[in-house]
Amino acid sequence: MLDSSKTHSLLIELFDSGTHLTYKKGEFILRPGESPSGVFYIKTGFVKAYDITKYGEENLLIIRKEKEIFPLIWAITGQERSIIYQALSDVSVLRIDRKSLIQLIKDKPSVLEPLLTMTVEMYRIHSERIINLEYRTVKERLISFLLTMSQRFGQKKLNTAIINVPLRHQDIASSINASRETTSRELSALEKNGLICTDGLVKLNDVKKLKSFL
Repeated sequence: MLDSSKTHSLLIELFDSGTHLTYKKGEFILRPGESPSGVFYIKTGFVKAYDITKYGEENLLIIRKEKEIFPLIWAITGQERSIIYQALSDVSVLRIDRKSLIQLIKDKPSVLEPLLTMTVEMYRIHSERIINLEYRTVKERLISFLLTMSQRFGQKKLNTAIINVPLRHQDIASSINASRETTSRELSALEKNGLICTDGLVKLNDVKKLKSFL
């Protein structure tokens, strides 16, 4: 994770000389088919990364949070991917060009430490998503997704957790390989049984009970 003061200072040192940009919720940071204009460091807010399937549907890949960098693979390797980045909330970012990043890595190899940490975290998240898709039922995949999101974005208290990131039903559905209608129905069922609350942010009312379904 990127929460140590040392890692934070390295990232700030790396990006502070860059351009400060702000985006409103829903604005595109990197549009479909657009080449990256630079490497971004998130100061505040959440950024959604997704692609479009051959059926024209959104496929949520990852949600980036503050103190994280995107697009990470392009920043390190220079290989472009058809990934769309969109502000999931109001966002404040710092942007530098990739050449500056690569030169800084050469001049100061310690910069690789936070980049490697973030790469490992991204790999972990994608691995958990693959494991999640092994569950047979939408209900199980949904519960697994909510528990994973609560670990990454949750505000925990005793046996409850609030997922502090705005999630649309469509975002959840695409992540668990289900239709929006089925996902909404399963969310409603969990809420009816008192296991979650979806008034604004999603709240898990009984984490232990939710884990028992898996």
